[in-house]
Amino acid sequence: MNYRKIIASISVLMMLSMFTGCGKEENSETLEDISVVSDISDSEKSDNTTEKSKNTEIVKTKPKNSSETLKAAMTEAKSDKNTAANQKTASAVRTSASEETSDDSPILSDASNSGSSEKTQKTASAVTAESPQIPAVTTTVESEKKYDAEVTFDETVSVDGVNVRADGAIVSITAGGDYIVRGNSSDGQIYVDTAAKEKVEITLDNVDITCGNGPAIFVNEAKKCVIKLADGSVNYLRDGGNDKVNDGVIFSNDTLRIKGSGYLEINAGNAHGIASDDDVIIESGEYFINSVKSGIFAHDDITVNGGELTIFGGTNGIKSKGTVNINGGISLICGGVKEEKSSVYAAAGLYYTGGSVYAAGNTVTPPSETPNPYIVVNWAEGVPADSTVDFVLGGTEFASLAPKNPFKCVMMLAPDILIGDEFTPVLDGTAQGEFMVEEGRNLYLIN
Repeated sequence: MNYRKIIASISVLMMLSMFTGCGKEENSETLEDISVVSDISDSEKSDNTTEKSKNTEIVKTKPKNSSETLKAAMTEAKSDKNTAANQKTASAVRTSASEETSDDSPILSDASNSGSSEKTQKTASAVTAESPQIPAVTTTVESEKKYDAEVTFDETVSVDGVNVRADGAIVSITAGGDYIVRGNSSDGQIYVDTAAKEKVEITLDNVDITCGNGPAIFVNEAKKCVIKLADGSVNYLRDGGNDKVNDGVIFSNDTLRIKGSGYLEINAGNAHGIASDDDVIIESGEYFINSVKSGIFAHDDITVNGGELTIFGGTNGIKSKGTVNINGGISLICGGVKEEKSSVYAAAGLYYTGGSVYAAGNTVTPPSETPNPYIVVNWAEGVPADSTVDFVLGGTEFASLAPKNPFKCVMMLAPDILIGDEFTPVLDGTAQGEFMVEEGRNLYLIN
């Protein structure tokens, strides 16, 4: 009897031992899985912390690279963009940044003010644009959206939808709604005229439109017109003729807002690149504007909230009869050849809160308000056309401009400019001096 009890007890103990071992093995696998998740989470947190750290320590971590290294780095970073066959007469190098306030100087228009010394930094990146690196044309998903009409320019114009009529190569949009346009025309036009003053949105999806006797896009009447650059699209617009009233490749009688993540190149043979009798607002996108008059002109206000702009104006780079408001983006702006013409002209004041502006012209409107220092360099004798000026701050080249017209001054607005930084303007490879950045406006005179 005792023998049987002993055997039973041993059996029970063996079974318990096996059961316990299985439980530990399963728990071990579960804990291992949890550990992996935890490691990934910690890694992500670490990456985020590192990124935040970069943003808060920029002053100390600005790279001291040569311009060749910077250009090579960004050229590689933008290797997804093709160097397409586009003839340009100017070169530029793009970068990121933001800025501050001031006044004075014989070459500056009236307006000035000292701003706060609080600043947010970004490390600079640069992109060469001797002949702009044109993004590769990509297939978009814009057709997934429901449009009121789809328009295709070809040998004949085809329209699929409502509120649009075609008369030869002239396409008229007659009511509010969303429209998408594709294709090429050697003498076409998109004409907007909504009797009820309704909102119109036009998406450009790889268009190439030339209008021989007026604007390529003419907004005669609409409550508001939005032009959107389809994702990944590459678009070209040109004008011609001698229209002194409707004087832009894109011209609007009403507020004009342009946005999207595509590329738009504008060549203005008549007057301005983009013109409005109301406001012009740039939200996003990439632009190259070459014009016989101002690159962007508005009777009211011009606002840049984002995007990348390269502008070569024959008169002013950008001109507003109201205010110019720079809140973001990267803008490289060159003005015209006449003595009184500006890279940036704002009749009611230039207001800066963020983004980067690198401008070259005979005169410039300095910011009325800015959150950090800004820089203006004035060459008393002037600088010949096609000279290259590099903006070097703390040993880093932030941007380079090669205006096709003579110029006397350059301006840099950027969040990277800090009190105590060393700024060096470089003209055709030769440093023009080293200047210490102080609060507010920094005006450097070079004889």
